[in-house]
Parts: sequence; structure tokens; C-alpha cells
Amino acid sequence: MISDNIAEEVAKLKEQPGGDLLLFGGAEIAATFIRLGLIDEFWLFVHPVMLGGGKSLFPELEQRQNLRLLTTRTFGSGAVHLRYSPNLPAK
Repeated sequence: MISDNIAEEVAKLKEQPGGDLLLFGGAEIAATFIRLGLIDEFWLFVHPVMLGGGKSLFPELEQRQNLRLLTTRTFGSGAVHLRYSPNLPAK
């Protein structure tokens, strides 16, 4: 559980051996991690359902975030997995 300096704690976790880090949470925590540049990949799953309303996927996001498509996968149900990386400006 991270409570203080998120960027510092994530950097420490990335230095440890093991697999990838996954973030599960709502729009607010996702926007925080996006703002801090801590997201390496976005995995979005689109299901073939239309709902006539709804909420923004990332309502807490303060500015536009361009993405670069890495891979797609289509399932028999018609659901599609889209894997993106942030399209960050060169440093």
C-alpha cells in the first residue's frame, strides 16, 4: 500500500525483482498515476454493448493524453483488447 510519495514508492517497486506492476482502481487513482508519468501501458477492453449514457472513462484527467497502439486482440464474443503506451514527447 502506497500512501506518501507515490512516484518514489513505485520507483522502488520497479527496482525489485519480479513481474509487472498492475494498477487496479478508479478514475481518480488512474489520473494520479497518469499525471505522474507512472503508467507504461494501458489495457482497455471494449465490449460490444451500447448503453445510451454513461461516464467519462477518465473524468479526473486534467489534460489530453495521446496514446500509441501496441497490439489488439479480438475475442469470439466480439470483445476487443487494446494495448496502448503513452505517446510521450521526447525528453
